[in-house]
Amino acid sequence: MAIFRPTLQRNRVTDLSVKTVQQLKISTLLLDVDNTLSTHHSQIPLNGVEKWLADMTEAGVSLFIVSNAKKERVAPFAEQLGLPYFWLCKKPLPFRLKKAIRQLGAEKRSVMLCGDQLFTDMAAGNLCGIRTLLVTPAQLETGWTFRLRRCLERPLLKRYKKEQSQ
Repeated sequence: MAIFRPTLQRNRVTDLSVKTVQQLKISTLLLDVDNTLSTHHSQIPLNGVEKWLADMTEAGVSLFIVSNAKKERVAPFAEQLGLPYFWLCKKPLPFRLKKAIRQLGAEKRSVMLCGDQLFTDMAAGNLCGIRTLLVTPAQLETGWTFRLRRCLERPLLKRYKKEQSQ
């Protein structure tokens, strides 16, 4: 289903190079937190994330955190990285993404959402009309809702990978 299809796929968000961002004419990255920039509920960025963020900023890329997590989770993490943020974004609904894009003064054609879930991040980005980057989750969650979502994602990911290899 096209609504869940990512534009790009990488193992980690840090695998997205400045060169690729420039080639795609991306000026703004909207970033998920859990399993994209850090492990679930952690306040510690994944290895290489801080340097990657600095490299993107140095290249003139605007960065904005958009998370479904609560403020208590997102605010300290975003503030330690010095990034603007929205919490409780209710992805896959695109409204907070659109608000972030407006707040940054960006054009949708130059924005990409980076996240680890098809049913929240990729769907939100596609509903918003922006490009998406699907990353492999940094750590698999143990909650039943996450396990259910990951189980439902598997056939879609398999289909997507098959189409990419053809």
